Amino acid sequence: MKKTLITGLFALGFAIPGAQAAEYKIDTEGQHAFIQFKIQHLGYSWLHGRFNDFSGHFTYDKENPDASEVVVNIDPASIDSNHAERDKHLRDEEFLHVDEYPEAKFESTGFEDHGDGTATLEGELTLRGETNPVTIDVEHVGHGEDPWGGYRRGFKGTTKLALEDYGIDYDLGPDAEEVYLTLSIEGVRQDD
Repeated sequence: MKKTLITGLFALGFAIPGAQAAEYKIDTEGQHAFIQFKIQHLGYSWLHGRFNDFSGHFTYDKENPDASEVVVNIDPASIDSNHAERDKHLRDEEFLHVDEYPEAKFESTGFEDHGDGTATLEGELTLRGETNPVTIDVEHVGHGEDPWGGYRRGFKGTTKLALEDYGIDYDLGPDAEEVYLTLSIEGVRQDD
């Protein structure tokens, strides 16, 4: 299930080909990007966690946002649910199987700007050796110059993933067949 989160996560950027498209590197070094997940535990509460190690980039052209694309690579072994023994279990073959599948990847296939600061991002998430389509609801948070002489653009995305789509069949209780992802992505524009 957390495995699914990782993949899910993995996905929330934009890219646009052409002269006006700006390329952005996701700012994981400065800890300004997050992939977080939650899943129900036994029907009694929510288990929250995140993936600590991921990287990626996107391009964005404000004149043609529908051409945006994104690529995100995630290290599923970096799963962090604030409990070392549980994280060890989440890394094993019942969940993320990180020894066999050490990387998860999201690649966008389409982007639809709704003209009101929201958008729909379509893509494919590869996790645990399985590739499935993913739809992410996107909010354009903002953009502008930063205090260090750079230019940043940020997005928030939400989606949910079915564990069975990624070969995860573990009884976590009622209503625990899906994991919910929240992606907070801040990118730094890469000037030539």
